[in-house]
Amino acid sequence: MKSIPFFGSGVPCGFPSPADDHLEAALSLDDHLVARPAATYMVRANGDSMINAGIHDGDLLIVDRSLAPVDGDVVVVALDGQLTCKILDRRRGRLLPANSNYPAIPIWEGQELIVEGVVKASVRYHRGD
Repeated sequence: MKSIPFFGSGVPCGFPSPADDHLEAALSLDDHLVARPAATYMVRANGDSMINAGIHDGDLLIVDRSLAPVDGDVVVVALDGQLTCKILDRRRGRLLPANSNYPAIPIWEGQELIVEGVVKASVRYHRGD
């Protein structure tokens, strides 16, 4: 990914500060979002079952296959061949949504569960053009 200008002092979400107009460095999003390029892929989120985890419909998910998933991770899994993005809860044998309008998905003995990767980050588009 190409490096883009980075204003390291941050941007206030209140009143603007003229002292914060100083360019500090160039920033590559790959350096922050993709630690292991060979093990990383991106996928677009569909639906609103993960909205309270900050993942909205249409967000771009950065998924790392090299990370060992632990309980509480947001993961992309194939459960009996069906892909979904949920919170992993192996201790209780289930996949959790991050929206109370959806039920937990139990993982029954004999079902095939393949963790396709851990969601490391997401990118939300605020303007679609």
